[in-house]
Amino acid sequence: MLGIWVLIAGLLNLLWPGVNKETINNSPNLAESKSSVQAEAVAAREFPNGKGLPALIVWHREGGLKDEDLLHIQKLTEQAEGSPLPEQSFVVPLHKAPLPALKAQLSKDGSTLAAPILFNASAETDELKESLEQFKSRAASEFGSDPFAEENTAGGEMTARVTGPVGISIDATGLFKNADFSLLMSTVVLVLVILLLIYRSPILALIPLIAVGFAYGVVSPILGIMAHKGWIVADSQSISIMTVLLFGAGTDYCLFLISRFRQLLHEEGSKGKALKRAITGSSGAIAMSGFTVVLSLFALLLAEYGAYHRFAVPFSISILIMFIASLTLVPALLAIFGRASFWPFVPRTPEMEQERALAKARPVREPRQSRMRIGSVVVQRPWVVMLVTVLVLGVLASFSSQIRYTYDLLSSFPKNMASREGFDLIGQQFSKGELAPVKLMVDTQGQATDLEGKLAQLDYVDQVGMPQKGKMNPNILSYDLQLKMNPYSMEAMNHIPDLRAMAEQSLASSGVSSPDQAVWISGATAAQYDTKVTGDRDTRIIIPVVIGLITLLLLIYLRSVVATVYLVLTVILSYFSALGLGWVILHYGLGAEAIQGAIPLYSFVFLVALGEDYNIFMISSIWEKRKHMPLKQAVKEGVSETGAVITSAGIILAGTFAVLASLPIQVLVHFGIITAVGVLLDTFIVRPFLVPAITVLLGRWAFWPGKHEVVKERPVSADM
Repeated sequence: MLGIWVLIAGLLNLLWPGVNKETINNSPNLAESKSSVQAEAVAAREFPNGKGLPALIVWHREGGLKDEDLLHIQKLTEQAEGSPLPEQSFVVPLHKAPLPALKAQLSKDGSTLAAPILFNASAETDELKESLEQFKSRAASEFGSDPFAEENTAGGEMTARVTGPVGISIDATGLFKNADFSLLMSTVVLVLVILLLIYRSPILALIPLIAVGFAYGVVSPILGIMAHKGWIVADSQSISIMTVLLFGAGTDYCLFLISRFRQLLHEEGSKGKALKRAITGSSGAIAMSGFTVVLSLFALLLAEYGAYHRFAVPFSISILIMFIASLTLVPALLAIFGRASFWPFVPRTPEMEQERALAKARPVREPRQSRMRIGSVVVQRPWVVMLVTVLVLGVLASFSSQIRYTYDLLSSFPKNMASREGFDLIGQQFSKGELAPVKLMVDTQGQATDLEGKLAQLDYVDQVGMPQKGKMNPNILSYDLQLKMNPYSMEAMNHIPDLRAMAEQSLASSGVSSPDQAVWISGATAAQYDTKVTGDRDTRIIIPVVIGLITLLLLIYLRSVVATVYLVLTVILSYFSALGLGWVILHYGLGAEAIQGAIPLYSFVFLVALGEDYNIFMISSIWEKRKHMPLKQAVKEGVSETGAVITSAGIILAGTFAVLASLPIQVLVHFGIITAVGVLLDTFIVRPFLVPAITVLLGRWAFWPGKHEVVKERPVSADM
């Protein structure tokens, strides 16, 4: 089997490209049917001078820009017009403006000038980056030093920063690309260290990593060829998080089998028989856990928002390949190493221990007996355990209602990131709305309107540009609006419906027919509003579908309606508790004002699916044991038997997600912390306490409508 995996991984990597070579980071997230996308199409057709993605070059010198600075800037724009940058579609001809007119465009203190360069909307991020690198090289030659490399914007030296949609896109892509290698190395080291600390066996620590490595070696070319043929779109963000998921969840599946193998080596003298029994006994739970996660992640295909949709296939396929590896490759490795897998703490049967002791002339080592304390507490005081855990989780869940959300990508950037520094300079020296103006377009149908006056009266609009007539249809007028607030903020987004309603009302009062079809709003703020609406729609659809899929799988596997219901409900409660505790940590501990709006859906899919993994593995043990022992004893032994492996698996999975918190990207920091917290809640509260307590309280009804053979209960000791 090991040879088959080596052959498959080798051939796939020779024949097909790796997924990292096929990443595309500028794919649209919004469908063409969305109003902001339709507005962009109208703007491109009717107002081609403004067509393209803007890069705002923010020139700044503390104390005031000098005349020679402005002359250098004019020469740069002259070069850009005469010898356009790759993918450049338009540059403001500052060189044609007299020096006094150019000075009038400076900030009030004369220290800052914001000049846009527009690029083709179809250009990829890497192409935009190369174009701007050329511009920076020209600037360095023109000024005699590189103003883009000057770190201190308050030091009196000439500085320049690229912000706006192009600058933000380049910085976002760069953060994820730079994070790939560090994220992979940090995850590998973390998993290795945790495995060594928990199991104290170097060979055992390497076996899951070898399996994950082979799984990634198969997953990468499969996703690579799919992306190459256009079946999927792979981006840096999804591949980065996929790597974390592969190591975290993949190691869990390996440990489920390894732990069962180690238990049976204490009973079986033959490693082959022990391994066969381990595969037979754990394969059902592993397969069920894997299918639960795979189908839950595939549910993201129902999303309209591009980023959600792009996550579905990479995540699902990686988990599918990984749990196949855990049932085929891991057994092959265990068969090769045998008992030596656990060296220096080799598990042996009592007979083998006795022979070894006689050979070395020393006393027989007594096997360590598990005291099963947690299981004893649960079966002796199930009401207390259930009420306390529900109360704790409920209190934590109550904090989830306090969460504030943002769709501002800039807030995820480090404060010293170029695009964020440029944005801050614009906010300090001009209006923040200048960073991303809102373009309002209306079809007047030849009617006179009072729209310009009404726009100027809006308390959230700082400046209204002169109306421009459409190139193809002169009845279409365009107004560039600068808002008084951060155009990427929730406050700005919430004004988009108000702005549309006001424009439609103005057109209707002027006699324009079908005014709802004659208003278009484009720009970053409008796009973010559509992002929120689309994300809310996806959440309303995907969450019920995920719950439904997990419920169906549990029903098929457990054949118990009652058990299925409380297993699903406990994981949902754990999810809201994770959101609440995560918010407490992020807001009160780390000072975060808001979290990205996409995090709740991502966290839900991961936490509900992965959290159910642990429940399935534990409940499978209880279900098997109750066939030949009293239910309370089955619960006690089931909790004890699965406790160590689930605890170690939970620590590893939480640790891999926590690695995301080490990256300089706030959205991944927030996602990593919330998901890690949720995994720990499942590991240390839901799985060992809440679920077993409910099972004990329900008794035979936990199996309804399945049959439950009643075995006479025996007294349960405190430590047994």
